[in-house]
Amino acid sequence: MDVLLLSRIQFAFTTAFHYIYPPLSIGLGIILVITEGLYLKTRLKIYEEMTRFWIKIFALTFAIGVASGIVLEFEFGTNWASYSRFVGDIFGSALAAEGIFAFFLESGFLAILVFGWNRVGPRTHFFSTCMVSLGSMFSAVWIVIANSWQQTPAGYHLVDSGNGVRAEITNFWQMIFNPSSMERLSHVLGGAWLAGAFLVLSVSAYYLLKNRHVEFAQRSFKIGLIVAVSASLLQLLTGHTSAEGVSENQPVKLAAFEGHFASMAPADMYLVGWVDESREKTSGLKIPGMLSWLIHQDVHAPVPGLRSFAPADRPPVNLVFQSYHLMVIVGMAMIALTLLGVFMWWRSHLLARRWLLKVFVIAVLLPQIANQAGWFSAEVGRQPWIVYGLMRTSEGLSKVVSSGQTWFSLVLFAVVYSLLFVLFLFLLDYKIKQGPGEEKNDISVGEHRKGGIISMPVGPSE
Repeated sequence: MDVLLLSRIQFAFTTAFHYIYPPLSIGLGIILVITEGLYLKTRLKIYEEMTRFWIKIFALTFAIGVASGIVLEFEFGTNWASYSRFVGDIFGSALAAEGIFAFFLESGFLAILVFGWNRVGPRTHFFSTCMVSLGSMFSAVWIVIANSWQQTPAGYHLVDSGNGVRAEITNFWQMIFNPSSMERLSHVLGGAWLAGAFLVLSVSAYYLLKNRHVEFAQRSFKIGLIVAVSASLLQLLTGHTSAEGVSENQPVKLAAFEGHFASMAPADMYLVGWVDESREKTSGLKIPGMLSWLIHQDVHAPVPGLRSFAPADRPPVNLVFQSYHLMVIVGMAMIALTLLGVFMWWRSHLLARRWLLKVFVIAVLLPQIANQAGWFSAEVGRQPWIVYGLMRTSEGLSKVVSSGQTWFSLVLFAVVYSLLFVLFLFLLDYKIKQGPGEEKNDISVGEHRKGGIISMPVGPSE
């Protein structure tokens, strides 16, 4: 394989692994705000116990997210130096804003969140919980803004710096509110809330099946279910809005989403299917004219197809088609599952339906699958552009990196990340089996003194 493909695989692998954890942190942050808010309102110890337990899980996901995310920043300089020079002014502003508004906010209050139960008052601790949750979402804000600028550049001009052309900001607010940033941000945050909520549902269902911590599990399940059903329905709205934006700003990507080849014709919506790119034909189960209706509210309205664009400007269609439909199918499955859960809870049948609780245990994978598939669709769907319409992916590659160096680093990352993942699963399993209310020997919720020294975690924000 050549350096370009290897570098793309390496960045995709490290990003996909990292993207497991920030959505969990963001979603759990919302859960923590809800549970601790309920504790302050009701003064029921069960909500304090619930908050303490989920803080332990939050701290674990946060730590692994930090460890896995640092690598991505270095890859910009090692594998994608030409790209980094081109977007340095844009990304520098967004990442600096993330450091100021997200990193310091999140990390500044993290120690109080984890260790402050016996050191600060309840309201101060709750304020810290809110700030950590807000900081985690602010981090997503600036990362999504930077990524969205690649999809729909705005507020810039091109200058010749002597080392090549680079983009410079002319309007900071146009860069922030570029045509796709807000709709993509809402969709990303919805996916993150689902990731946190389904983790809560999975652990709570496990306790109910084992008949352990029953009151904790019932209340925790109810909170997770409310967040999950709200976020899953929100994703319908934000997904539709995002698709409308793609149709306007990146029509070739939308055509790839549905395998629509005809230059200007009504477009069908496929439920499942397969794209034969050599014959430019898509087959499968479809709703005729449905894509045209969703975009233009008219089943006969023409939609630009892939034949409207040069073959060199098209993404790998079948890969994008399959990942996009996987995201949609999993998203609809989450809506159906959460609505079924609400119905069963309302009818007081949920606890008697052990099969449904078992489904909720393994359903923790659904948001992760949807988030990964959605990211893959968005990023591969804009190929061959690394900055849409301005720089091709092949032009962003570093000039001095060899295929051997990239192979070596890819294998090394695979080994290290595999070890991190095993460590994460081991610690997560240990904390879940330990359960809530069993924290007297756990330094993550209190202080641990040996020789007068208090052990505290050290690490940057994700």
